[in-house]
Amino acid sequence: MSEVKKIAVVAGDGIGPEVVEEAIKVLRQTEELFGYKFELEHGLFGGIAIDEKGTPLPQDTLEMCQKADAVLLGAVGGPKWDNNPKELRPETGLLGIRKALGLFSNIRPAVVFDCLKDASTLKPEVLDGTDLIVVRELTGGIYFGEKFRRESANGGGQEAVDTCVYNVKEVERIAHQAFDIAQKRRKRLASVDKANVLETSRLWRETVVRVSEQYPDVELEHVLVDNCAMQLLRRPSSFDVIVTENMFGDILSDEAAMLTGSIGMLSSASLGEGSFGLYEPVHGSAPDIAGQGIANPIATILSVALMFRLSFGFGEAADVIERAVKNVLDAGHRTGDIAVDKSKAIGTTAMGDLIVAAMAR
Repeated sequence: MSEVKKIAVVAGDGIGPEVVEEAIKVLRQTEELFGYKFELEHGLFGGIAIDEKGTPLPQDTLEMCQKADAVLLGAVGGPKWDNNPKELRPETGLLGIRKALGLFSNIRPAVVFDCLKDASTLKPEVLDGTDLIVVRELTGGIYFGEKFRRESANGGGQEAVDTCVYNVKEVERIAHQAFDIAQKRRKRLASVDKANVLETSRLWRETVVRVSEQYPDVELEHVLVDNCAMQLLRRPSSFDVIVTENMFGDILSDEAAMLTGSIGMLSSASLGEGSFGLYEPVHGSAPDIAGQGIANPIATILSVALMFRLSFGFGEAADVIERAVKNVLDAGHRTGDIAVDKSKAIGTTAMGDLIVAAMAR
């Protein structure tokens, strides 16, 4: 009998519930195809949790996630909560859950489907062969450093300070994870920093070099962050795995996302030690289209494939999901965000149904 995998589902805000519903249909289809057994438990998170429970990360939701084998997240946030104090913002819940669950890395694949090259703003010949992963350190750096305001010593009025801090252990663990991923791919790793200016980047580079000695089969290159931003647009296919610190990774992974033509296509995983992970689409809650049934569910569906591959070791099922997505796209089916002819675009549910129907062992 197949082991029951417990998945905590936090659909969140905006289009989150809509795209998560399609991902759950894919989960259920793998039960039919492979005999897996999933136990899903749902909880409130983000803006909806603020409205109903007065906090973006309720204690019962956190405890549910801590007891699960993996977490499936839809999306959080929206203009409704933009003017809330910091502790009552959906994004604070995201930072909190990452810290509480020990999720120190964010894995973001960016793969260009041949049939979608026309959806990108870059020339098709530039995109040929683009298949990369950004590994972003998630719990350190300037986002988590000390923040304060003070009066300027030179009479300039009030000034704000954000501190960027990294220690060797934080860099070592993300570097090991990136090298491990590179070993399973094309064995090339680009470590991105700003070592010509920042002391944290100099520590980062020194540590990555030291860790690289344990991975002699992986080719390591160091790329300054501004140069990396340019090369992602000039020669994206030359990258295999990119590893970088929190803020740089936040920016570069969004840039890489747009190579594919739509942020609605991109999955992500947030990982800690061991097999536990939180899986979510890269896109936001898109409140402007919420409830209209037109959101692209592919990123969330591909996040399930990532969950199978990285947390559960269900590689064959992940292949089936990814192949089904490719086949549906190759057949010409498009949601509005990736459709050239918007009049022929299909809705969220229709795309989910087509992918489920295309799944076969």
